[in-house]
Amino acid sequence: MAMVVLNRRYLLAAGGSVLAAGVSGLLLPARAEGLAPTESMSGGANNYRKGAAIVDRIGKGGFWMSGTVRRAGDGTPLAGQRIQIWAHTTEGQEHEPQSHGATLTDKDGKFRLEMPQIIPIFGQPHGHLAYDSGEFKTVFLRPVMRSPKETSLEAHFILQPA
Repeated sequence: MAMVVLNRRYLLAAGGSVLAAGVSGLLLPARAEGLAPTESMSGGANNYRKGAAIVDRIGKGGFWMSGTVRRAGDGTPLAGQRIQIWAHTTEGQEHEPQSHGATLTDKDGKFRLEMPQIIPIFGQPHGHLAYDSGEFKTVFLRPVMRSPKETSLEAHFILQPA
C-alpha cells in the first residue's frame, strides 16, 4: 500500500495551485462555447411583415422592447443586426402596419425600441420579434408578459449562420 506523506512544502504547493487556478478563473472572461441557437417559437411569425421599416419609435411609445443578439457557439455579441418588432398595442393591432417597426443592434449586440403599451390579445399580453436579415437563420420569438401592467419586455436571440 502506498503511503502519502503530507508535509508543509506539499501543502503550500497544492494550496498555491488552487489559489492560482481560482484567481485566474476570476480574471479571465467567461466563455460561452457551445451556446445553442434560439429556436423559433410557435406563433412567433403571426402577422410578420417582411421589410418593416427601421424606426426610432413605434407610435407614441411608453413601452420598451429590448434584448440582445449573440452568435451561437461562442456567444459573440452581434452588432448591426436587424430586429423587427410588432404587437397588439393601445394604438393598433398586430396585423396593422403602424404596429410594426425594426431596429438595429448596437456594438454590444443590444437593441431597444420604444412602442405603445402592449395589451392582451387572445388572453395573453405578448410581443413578436424577428431576426430576418439573412446572414443568420431567421428566428421568430413570441415572449409573453407576466402581467399586462408591465411596461417592458425582453427577448434574446442566439443566431446560427444561414
